[in-house]
Amino acid sequence: MTGTEQDRPGAGRVAGKVAIVTGGGQVDGPGVGTGKAAAILLARHGADVVLVDREPARAEVTRTEIEQAGGSAVVVAGDVTDGADCARATQTALDRFGRLDILINNVGVSQPGSILDTDEQQWDRMLEINLKSVYLMSRRAIPAMAATGGGSIVNISSIGALRAIGFAAYSTAKGGMISLSQEMAAAHGHQGIRVNVVVPGSVQTPRTEGAAAKLGQDLDRIRDTAAAVLPLGRTTHGTGWDIGWAALFFATDEAQWITGQVLAVDGGASVTLPAVALAGLRRAEQS
Repeated sequence: MTGTEQDRPGAGRVAGKVAIVTGGGQVDGPGVGTGKAAAILLARHGADVVLVDREPARAEVTRTEIEQAGGSAVVVAGDVTDGADCARATQTALDRFGRLDILINNVGVSQPGSILDTDEQQWDRMLEINLKSVYLMSRRAIPAMAATGGGSIVNISSIGALRAIGFAAYSTAKGGMISLSQEMAAAHGHQGIRVNVVVPGSVQTPRTEGAAAKLGQDLDRIRDTAAAVLPLGRTTHGTGWDIGWAALFFATDEAQWITGQVLAVDGGASVTLPAVALAGLRRAEQS
């Protein structure tokens, strides 16, 4: 099954549920973003979706595609680092659809550099956008979910939470997201609320091009290197759809006995020793 398959809305794995997806818009660039992919898959499988984005025009692109396929979505212009905007997004779900069952905390922004390369303003910005936003959005969503028997929160982290990638502040925030998720899973499980984490590795999204530019690297070279060093690199390549499918799984009742867990969607990056990866790169260079 691929991320481009059309599933009949209203008869899927999250039929009758209501979801909020933060960062549900689509930025310019090749591929599909993780937020857009998650939102489309949730809608295809029957959920009503609230798309939250600081730039609503981007979210309107996602909404249009969902509605053209027969799904239901609404856009909320909002900044998830603002508690008032998080409250408004949650209230929109309740006012428009009557409940809230799923929250996908997908907003994120990256900044390369060690702690010596990162000034205090940059450090604070990375933690605010990537971590504080999860706290703010979740603390509004949890009471709404609990009121109707529970729900599922899915937090989109990064391989940087598990492995050093040269993005000190960003990786710190994404690692904190895992700890926060486990705390929330333990604290709110008795209310029927599950909290899990998806950890994307090297995946092609519209933001990949920008990340490569920040590092001063060639995007094609990055792709070739990933293909050479990742266990699955020669057989497939990761996209935003892969992250969307993982988020969808955690949102469904299929995952009703799973909480506080971390799922790496990374082509095997997190289980590969550097020496093994280096050997694969050398083989690729010699072929």
